[in-house]
Amino acid sequence: QVQLVESGGGLVQPGGSLKLSCLASGLDFSMYTMSWHRQAPGKEREWVAAIESDGGSTNYADSVKGRFTISRDNARRSVYLQMNSLKPEDTAVYYCNAKHRVYGGILPEIWGQGTPVTVSP
Repeated sequence: QVQLVESGGGLVQPGGSLKLSCLASGLDFSMYTMSWHRQAPGKEREWVAAIESDGGSTNYADSVKGRFTISRDNARRSVYLQMNSLKPEDTAVYYCNAKHRVYGGILPEIWGQGTPVTVSP
């Protein structure tokens, strides 16, 4: 069964840090571009960061650039999001996404169930 399972969310004070993890199963992890997205209450889901299948290239939304770092470990079938200098506006449910690097236009994207992050004093 193809599955993405996020973990690591929680409550943190402004200026604090959290590290999210996403464990993949049932897919050839090294063939997938991985990304993180988030959805704040009452807002649409937005893209946060992405990393290519070999980890050689990363991209970030302007709102998190310089504060968040995406990384992956293909041997552990995992992708991570290190979040530093957190702000209240980072409060959201964070989702992991997998898109096949070759057949991404044909194969369905895979989503995790999400992990909530709350940034509050």
